[in-house]
Amino acid sequence: MTKTLNYIRPYGRTAAWAVFIKFIGSLAELFLPLLLDYIIDDVVPTGDLAMVLWLGLAMLICSLAAMFGNIWANRLSVIAAARMTHDLRYDLFKKISYLKSSQVDEITVPSLVSRLTSDSYYVNQMVARTLRLGVRAPILLIGGIIMTFIVDVYLACVLLACVPFVIIAVVIITKKSIPYYAKKQACSDDMVRAMQENISGVRIIRALSKTEYEKGRFRGVSDRLGATDYSAKKVMSLTNPLATLILNLGLVVVIVVGALMSDGAGSVLAVLTYFTMILNGMLGLSKIFVVISQGVASADRIEKVLEKDERLSVGTYPEGDGQYAVQFDHVNFSYNGVENNLTDINLALKRGGTLGIIGATGSGKTTVINLLMRFYDAGSGAVYVNGQDVRSVPPEELRSHFGTAFQNDFLMAATVRENIDYGRNLPQENIDKAVDSAQARQFVSALDGGLDYDIAQKAANLSGGQKQRLTVARALAGEPEILILDDASSALDYETDAALRRALAENYPQTTKIIIAQRVSSVRQADVILVLDDGKQIGLGTHEQLLQNCEEYALIYKAQMGEDV
Repeated sequence: MTKTLNYIRPYGRTAAWAVFIKFIGSLAELFLPLLLDYIIDDVVPTGDLAMVLWLGLAMLICSLAAMFGNIWANRLSVIAAARMTHDLRYDLFKKISYLKSSQVDEITVPSLVSRLTSDSYYVNQMVARTLRLGVRAPILLIGGIIMTFIVDVYLACVLLACVPFVIIAVVIITKKSIPYYAKKQACSDDMVRAMQENISGVRIIRALSKTEYEKGRFRGVSDRLGATDYSAKKVMSLTNPLATLILNLGLVVVIVVGALMSDGAGSVLAVLTYFTMILNGMLGLSKIFVVISQGVASADRIEKVLEKDERLSVGTYPEGDGQYAVQFDHVNFSYNGVENNLTDINLALKRGGTLGIIGATGSGKTTVINLLMRFYDAGSGAVYVNGQDVRSVPPEELRSHFGTAFQNDFLMAATVRENIDYGRNLPQENIDKAVDSAQARQFVSALDGGLDYDIAQKAANLSGGQKQRLTVARALAGEPEILILDDASSALDYETDAALRRALAENYPQTTKIIIAQRVSSVRQADVILVLDDGKQIGLGTHEQLLQNCEEYALIYKAQMGEDV
């Protein structure tokens, strides 16, 4: 919580002004019943009309000071909380952007979305309401008790006796509510996850007529969130009734004692007014405890992300063979640390060469790329790029060598040009060359505006093949040393796929290419082909060599091409 609250420091002056002005306004409010008591019991009996008017003017000034002071202080508190939340969300987003892949796997994407949105909102509410109520409520409570003693000691003692019971009730209830709010946020993560899955998979859901099934699954998640929220609010809802009950019982005693022992109606009226202030102060404190309960749980979740060390360590490791652009030396890797996802991968690819990777779904093809770009570190063995162990190269420098296009890559809601350039300020000739090589020129020219055509959110106004060609163009536009196409032509017809491979060979001869594919036709011309099965390297060589030496590859070739080996 300390790390989160440090974000208020740059806006400490604004917060301090909010507290000071709220303090003045609350003090002005406290003097109103005292002035009223003095007017009724001391001035009115004397018949001094002028004094009544002057004291009435003083009450008007106090009322205006209380009203405008509260309005001004509330605005300042909202400004301070909003700016603090802006900085917190920015840093949280920045941290999330640089998290290691393993850390994202650990926290999960829906939980990160929830922490960036709802958790930061609860922190905002905690700060804003604490600045607004955290000054006024204690002043009304403590100041009301003090003023009551000034007005009538006996009546004050009656009210004072009630306060400890209210405080004990509020503390106990708040302590019990905090675990519920933590559980509520976990349920909120599940809801975000369910929404995310339904939005991204809406076509599949409709195609399989599973809308009712998904509605039922979402209802279950929503019901769990609702039940947890109900449990939390059921506990916290006891605060106001208990505080009101205790103080109302005290009020009954005040009226009885006042009738028997008070010297004037003004004193009783003043004490009743102070009672209302004390009650408001107690209720204000209970509201603070509610938002603090939520805010503390949310701040804890946010800080668990902010405290993550996202930096990849860069050390000194033995160099590999400098003649190879890519080299894997007896690499083993596991996502969960229990069962290997890759086992003993050995390969080497010279600069300008082409590596094809083929295998069944789940065989570990993308995992090879994850290790090469150091999204994850190998469990054992070493991965080299241009003869350097990837663990010895700063991540930004390492990844600057690559241009990548994935099967389900994303496109922004922006123009075609902006998606290809992606903030790199590339020369126009690079973009044109990339569009032509990616076989995207024909359909881009047909778009209304060409390169300036606006792509819809999630590229809903483009076909699957068009999306893939634009992501390939984006990867090529930066003139990368190493081009990675991870099943990036799966939506292309055979003719377009073949034209793409020819263009890569002709226009980017010096670029080292790594092509992951399900089709033999996409990798058969590669200098080296890696065949994977359940994370194991079962074949490595040229197309002709694998047809003779790798039974699995020969079976794939026969099934796809309809030709005997």
